[in-house]
Amino acid sequence: MGLEQKATPFSILTEGSITTPKGFTAGGLHCGLKKSTRHDLGAIVCEVPAAAAGVYTTNLFQAAPLKVTRESIGSDGRLRAVIVNSGNANAVTGKQGEADAYEMRDRFAEQIGAAADEVAVASTGVIGELLKMDRVRTGIDALPEKLASDRAGADDFCQAILTTDLVQKMVCVSVEIDGRTVHVAGASKGSGMIHPNMATMLGFVTTDANIGSEALQQLLREVTNYTFNMITVDGDTSTNDMLVAMASGLAGNEELTSAHAGYADFAAALRYVCEVLAKAIARDGEGATKLVEVQVRGAASDDSARAIAKTIIGSSLVKSAVFGADANWGRIIAAAGRAGEPLNPETVDVSIGDILTLEQSRPVAFDEEAALEYLKGDTVVIHVDLHMDGGGSATAWGCDLTYDYVRINAAYRT
Repeated sequence: MGLEQKATPFSILTEGSITTPKGFTAGGLHCGLKKSTRHDLGAIVCEVPAAAAGVYTTNLFQAAPLKVTRESIGSDGRLRAVIVNSGNANAVTGKQGEADAYEMRDRFAEQIGAAADEVAVASTGVIGELLKMDRVRTGIDALPEKLASDRAGADDFCQAILTTDLVQKMVCVSVEIDGRTVHVAGASKGSGMIHPNMATMLGFVTTDANIGSEALQQLLREVTNYTFNMITVDGDTSTNDMLVAMASGLAGNEELTSAHAGYADFAAALRYVCEVLAKAIARDGEGATKLVEVQVRGAASDDSARAIAKTIIGSSLVKSAVFGADANWGRIIAAAGRAGEPLNPETVDVSIGDILTLEQSRPVAFDEEAALEYLKGDTVVIHVDLHMDGGGSATAWGCDLTYDYVRINAAYRT
């Protein structure tokens, strides 16, 4: 599948953005959906019909924009644009919400000269409130003038998709395929209501690689399982989660398939982009002060390792202990033991950073002061080795659970 970890075949472009891949522009503006003046309507546009793929929330309450986007991508696997609003999720809004999502699609398609089914729609914000469509219409009509191929346009788009996020999240890399420079870039939002399958978020990937929609769809699903489906902030899965990828094909490489010599390098670049964005969401969790990484190895299988890692990273007790800088390894093994996966309760090792706290399921005397200092840092890595014969491994990401998380979510609608 080309997802195995190896030396990076790609270059990180520190000044790159979602508009770096050939053929893409982006932009954003404030249309009045938010009380603040921060941008709340944005778009990414490709100058040619791009091969497209999407991955969506598993929540059974799916917001109206997801229905529209599935329909657009499903028509022929190609998109010209995605339009996104923040400040309102347009979820659980009935037939009117669906009509509003379709109107957003159709109106923006007309503005950029695209077919209606060449436009995807995404929304994020408060659930259960109808969009203020008079403001959305005005914003859509003004949006084409805000589109740009430079970093400013990309930054405006990133601002437009934020809700409780504190920072914008964007990354870009390049990789050589068939002697051509191929770019892979991504932007995302996410801070609260974050949990695997999909993690509640909006994510957008742009690339100028020549790859068909079916191959892109398969690869996007595989990469998502290693990245966005391995993060959690609070154990909740949203109604609006969506990850959309668009490939313009303008880099000029031979079409990428699993048989292509450059497929593994492209897959590695895509995985890196998605992993960076996933970790950025976890680090920017509502009220968070620390990024927490859980590495599980020696499991019965990779799937088993993923389940255990996600259970540990999602434990409120583990997250609270990390916030309090308490090296309470008991909470870690308790979470591992309730994950519903096979383990031998006599053979588990646990380390916090490089501090061994449990060996072969027996407590190890360790320097509590050193552990306290480590846990005060902004990144905490927890290692769990189960010593099972399967040799499965996985990594999950999350954040600590703080007083501010409760404060933010106690007044989310106000």
